[in-house]
Amino acid sequence: MKRKSLNNFAKKHNFTTSNILKAVTLTHKYFRHSLIASLMSGILALCHLAAKADNDSIRYEAETVATFSGGEYTPFWLMNNLQGLGSPTKNNGYVRAGVFKDIDRDKRFSWGAGVDLAAGWNMTAPFSVHQLYGEIKYRSLGAILGSKEIWGEFNDPRLSSGNLLYSGNAMPIPQLRLGIFDYAPFWGTNGWFSVKGYISYGMFTDSGWQKSWAAPGSKRTEDVLYHSKGLWLRGGNTSKFPLQAVVGIEMATQFGGKSFKDGKELKMGSGLKQWLNALFPMSTTSENFDGEVVTVEGNMLGAYNISLSWLPDADWSVTAYYEHFFEDHSQMTFEYGWKDGLWGVEVQLPRNPFVSSFVYEYLYSKDQTGAVLNVSSPEIPEQVSGRDNYYSHSVYTGWQHWGMGIGNPLMLSPIYNRNHHISFLDTRIIGHHLGIAGNPLKSLSYRLLLSYSRNWGTYNMPYPEVLDNFNGLLEVNWRPERLKGWHVSAAIAGDAGKLLGKSFGARVSIGKTGFFGLNKK
Repeated sequence: MKRKSLNNFAKKHNFTTSNILKAVTLTHKYFRHSLIASLMSGILALCHLAAKADNDSIRYEAETVATFSGGEYTPFWLMNNLQGLGSPTKNNGYVRAGVFKDIDRDKRFSWGAGVDLAAGWNMTAPFSVHQLYGEIKYRSLGAILGSKEIWGEFNDPRLSSGNLLYSGNAMPIPQLRLGIFDYAPFWGTNGWFSVKGYISYGMFTDSGWQKSWAAPGSKRTEDVLYHSKGLWLRGGNTSKFPLQAVVGIEMATQFGGKSFKDGKELKMGSGLKQWLNALFPMSTTSENFDGEVVTVEGNMLGAYNISLSWLPDADWSVTAYYEHFFEDHSQMTFEYGWKDGLWGVEVQLPRNPFVSSFVYEYLYSKDQTGAVLNVSSPEIPEQVSGRDNYYSHSVYTGWQHWGMGIGNPLMLSPIYNRNHHISFLDTRIIGHHLGIAGNPLKSLSYRLLLSYSRNWGTYNMPYPEVLDNFNGLLEVNWRPERLKGWHVSAAIAGDAGKLLGKSFGARVSIGKTGFFGLNKK
């Protein structure tokens, strides 16, 4: 887009320096002070932009969800992988409403924004600003500022058990994310090679919840910062040959803020040094509560992603994928062997009234670099890495947000802990997961989730016996053609086994989706 065109666009949409500074100020308040004030400002700003969007549609969504169950907890698949909009407390529900302006991926320049509110009963957060964001793209470059639902790579969010790093299980984290969000081809490769990636910084918003929920004297944190980055390379030109491969790495870090435990307080620092150490994982001189030196800045973790897809035509495809999770540096190389990971296969079938797609996944996380751990010292100069203790950390409350694990939910979230300790107590597991979806009728669809796992606890706190866990869900969705935009969903789910005990429940939701204006595409 030429400079003159950009100037005209800025004038048309009132993008003046004064307005930009006001938006930055309001965003800062959202992160650090008043969510309500920023929410109202976001709604007014979105309406202002919507009134000027002559050729773009503004989408709205509204939904009411109610869940009823018996047993100690809400059935597993009625509360997990819902972007934090689930609750372990029985008989819960929420009302949700949002207004969105979606980015047009086909345009050279496009922008988007969203406001999404939820209020509920028997929920972790009675009221939440679930999403509040603005985004922009120019050519292949993009930026997102605020809280927006983001799902993990490769995994089907409706059928998968969940990505090991980002499953869509926890509430969105407010952040500034910059990068190439859709695959962009390398110059001169004729479409055979492409790349995408991003870098982001943000802040966790659960300080107040941790203070009120955590048991007295147990570990909790405040004002923790967030960093993440990812890079994926894709090879293959499906218009010439139907084989496509993807290799990537994604890393995340919890850093800065303060940590409290047993009346002690640790301040980790949030200066430029800490931001750079999170970007380039480096050693640090900070200590944990026991006086031991922490080897890297904050809680650093990540995953390698590998997938191979056979895409012969538009009607069907087969994708096999593997995710290898790592904590700190011990599993980043082949030095200790890659025993842990998530293996999966996803199949899209030709149109039929029975099964349109299915996913099978196998999760193994028992090894964690072995049961032996020794950090080198003058007395014992040799270092042996082990006991990686996935999703956990000696200073931070682990890879969670508002009590929900950010990674794969089969490794149970801290919200399940009866002792109200914000920690992961169930990360050494062997799991199997099956997801099936179909469209028996044009207006009727379903999905079936079945999961089974054997659970050993952790190396530090093993279970006295191996605990089994079985979780199932059957959900049916109806979108009547005569009632345009309306949808009704009904689901039944249950748990069995010694890990979570027996439970059975149902969920009903009614919603409406539509567009403001006459320019709907």
